[in-house]
Amino acid sequence: MSPLRQRMIEEMKLAGLASATQAIYIAAVCSLAAYYRRSPDELSEEEVRAYLLSLRERGVARGTFKTIHYGIQFLYCNTLNRDWPLFSKKDPPAQAEAFAQCPGRQPCPQHSPPYKEPDLQDLLRHRLRLRPTVRRSYRPRDPHDR
Repeated sequence: MSPLRQRMIEEMKLAGLASATQAIYIAAVCSLAAYYRRSPDELSEEEVRAYLLSLRERGVARGTFKTIHYGIQFLYCNTLNRDWPLFSKKDPPAQAEAFAQCPGRQPCPQHSPPYKEPDLQDLLRHRLRLRPTVRRSYRPRDPHDR
C-alpha cells in the first residue's frame, strides 16, 4: 500500500467516514491515477479538471459523478492540503459583480445572476394554477377494510 493511500485512509477515518464511503473514495482516486498512469499527487489542477470533464462527456450518471468528485476532492483538500479553485464554492457576490461587467449585460453561463424567488404577485399575474394537496375523490381508509 502506498504511503499516500495509507494517509488518505487515515484522514477518512479521522473524518468519521463510513467504510463503504472510504472504499468508494479510494476507488475514485485509483481510477484517476489509472487514467493518467501517474500518482495523483503529481497531477495538476487542470489535469484533474480535464478528467472530471471527461467523465461528464462519457455520460457518467450524476450520482456516480458526484461520488467520484467528492472522493477526489477529499484527497486534494484534506489529505494533500491543496486549496484549488476547482473544489472551492463560488462566491455569489463575485458572480454578481462579474455579471455586471459582462459586455452588453447579457446573461452568460459563467456569470449568471443569483436565483431570485418569485413573489406572489408575479405568480398571480401569470395565472399560475395551484393544485390542492388532497384530491376531491380521496376517501380516508376505513380501519375495518383490510
